[in-house]
Amino acid sequence: MQQSVEVPGSSAIVLDDGVLEPLQLDPKAGVAFPRRCYAASHIALLPGYAEVPHSLERMGKPEEFVDWIDWEHCASYRKRLDSLGFGIAEAMDTAQRFELGWDGAKKLMEATSKLKLANGFIGAASADHADSISSPADLSRAIAEQIQFIQSVDGIPIILPQPWLTKAGATEEDYARVYCDAIDACDGPILLHWLSEAFHPGMRGYFPGESLRTILNHDPKKVRGMKVSMLDRELEETLRSSIASNDQVILTGDDYNFVPLIEGHSQEARALPSLGGRPLPGGEFSHALLGILNAIAVPASLAIRHLGEGNLEAYRQIMGPCEELSREIFKAPVSHYKCGVAFLAWLNGHQPNAMLVNHEEAARSTDDYVRIAELASAAGAIEDAGAAAERLREFLAAASL
Repeated sequence: MQQSVEVPGSSAIVLDDGVLEPLQLDPKAGVAFPRRCYAASHIALLPGYAEVPHSLERMGKPEEFVDWIDWEHCASYRKRLDSLGFGIAEAMDTAQRFELGWDGAKKLMEATSKLKLANGFIGAASADHADSISSPADLSRAIAEQIQFIQSVDGIPIILPQPWLTKAGATEEDYARVYCDAIDACDGPILLHWLSEAFHPGMRGYFPGESLRTILNHDPKKVRGMKVSMLDRELEETLRSSIASNDQVILTGDDYNFVPLIEGHSQEARALPSLGGRPLPGGEFSHALLGILNAIAVPASLAIRHLGEGNLEAYRQIMGPCEELSREIFKAPVSHYKCGVAFLAWLNGHQPNAMLVNHEEAARSTDDYVRIAELASAAGAIEDAGAAAERLREFLAAASL
């Protein structure tokens, strides 16, 4: 089924929901995922938020956002991702954690825990509940408190990067102390997150010197691995190789190069100690914790199962266009990638609008969204061509007012 949508000043977009038909594989059945894959899910907002005069220039406060979260659609979206084989990474940047704060993050994780998802969830631990942080010791205690909460609701904690460290000009020793003290105060498993300054300007110079190696080597039985969001394939592959002897793994957060990183250099795998009660294979490949998985869940589920069958050609055939879509959604300024993720969730009918906290959706242009729709069609990420075409017409009509 194809639907053409005329766009003034450009060629028609063809939305086609049949591009995966020749592969004849139900993404909800068959071969298990050969990688642990977590979708860093976003939040949907209630329609009434359209009338709230927040913007990137006039930002709201964290406590102003919680009442506008559309809990029903957040839950249904997470259950859908779970049904396709993905775990959930909750309350991370994709869910606008830096804007939402701890109260909203805590409620999200509590709500996700109650869903009892088959593939589990990872929860983001930070220090944003603390009234003030004046020392590395304060920061460690605050992180440990959030780790313990996440574990209490059956999540696997991942320690978010801490802008306090860069703002304070922390030394290599300070970094090691903050992380190692928090790790020592908690049970495992625990994951780390390394975030590029492309996502957050406060990340310049993060993990100075040998601090990351020190932290990873401190207690490998607790620190099972890390999400790497550095948009640097070579760096990730080097780090992946260097921690393999500790039975630690990388969960790629590279939205530009995830296709070869997930595939890896070899399909040989060895069993590592389980993570969150589920098998964890190790090898010359990355697992995944990606915001883009929200937008490409159906084709990605299909592709990853092909990878499990050893059909690398089919994996690359499906995932290549997904990576092209991801590069568009995550183009500079990278931090606005959530606009494309929410837009496609709306275009596919999974939520009633494409709004973001502080109306960040206005940060991308109409042309950007048109291009995203076009590439989503090519990637097989449009689930109902007719309905999506109608929504796109609606969007273009509103944009022309």
